[in-house]
Amino acid sequence: MDGSEHGKAAADWAAAEAARRGMELRLIHAWVWQPLDLPVDAGTEAQQRWAETLLREARARVAARCPAVPVTARLLPADPVPALVAEATEADMLVLGSRGHGALIGYLIGSVALHVLRQARGPVVLVRSHGDPAGDRQEPAGGPATGPGEVVVGVPGAAEEAGAVLEFAFAAAAARGAVLRAVRAWSIPPVFAWSPASMRLADEAGGLEPLERKRLSDALQPWRERRPQVEVVEHLEMGSAAQVLLSSCERAALLVVGRHASGPHVPQRIGHVAHAALHHAPCPVAVVPQP
Repeated sequence: MDGSEHGKAAADWAAAEAARRGMELRLIHAWVWQPLDLPVDAGTEAQQRWAETLLREARARVAARCPAVPVTARLLPADPVPALVAEATEADMLVLGSRGHGALIGYLIGSVALHVLRQARGPVVLVRSHGDPAGDRQEPAGGPATGPGEVVVGVPGAAEEAGAVLEFAFAAAAARGAVLRAVRAWSIPPVFAWSPASMRLADEAGGLEPLERKRLSDALQPWRERRPQVEVVEHLEMGSAAQVLLSSCERAALLVVGRHASGPHVPQRIGHVAHAALHHAPCPVAVVPQP
């Protein structure tokens, strides 16, 4: 929570999601407190009073909208980025607000949100303000009785990378009673990428497109068995992964994408597909770390 309209939208979305999933909601405001061995000036006292008022009002707001959701609020004496990264480690998901400036310009991701996205070990959801003209497809914050729309998920190319992303997407669709649209983009590989083994697989499947369709179906099968109540639409399309994914979001209430988790010797990055989704998707975007 930072007092902005997009922060309020994030709290509203998080409260509705907590109601759908039977979760608790924790509201956080992090800022650097005055060191204890120095005198507290009037500015620091005013900042603390403002933060306390912010959380008190936010807690009352979400409690009125989703009264069944247990809500707590915490002031954290730490820099926002490490504080939020630590919270994301302990939570099922972290929800942040993101400024929006229209469909053509896209999101304006704040530096705090960007750094948190790069470092978080758990799912992070970015939500636009309800008043954003490009965010009119966002779910209403009135609770689980609102219309479900679709949950759209980008299915990674390698099956071993898809687990965390599909687990989150299937859970989100199940909580909403929504259709899950599983999107996979493919393209003709360059000649130097071919090998006898890959050519044999394509021949056995009847061509490249049937092979990619089988790979998509195989990736989804374990999760279909775990959540048979979720209706799944398989969406296979030739083209750029980012473009195919964004073109599939016409009825999306939530878009789920993966990003490669950063290790100690790996540069922190989001990836071009997640980056495009965060800037141009017309709905909340969940970014899920994957191996």
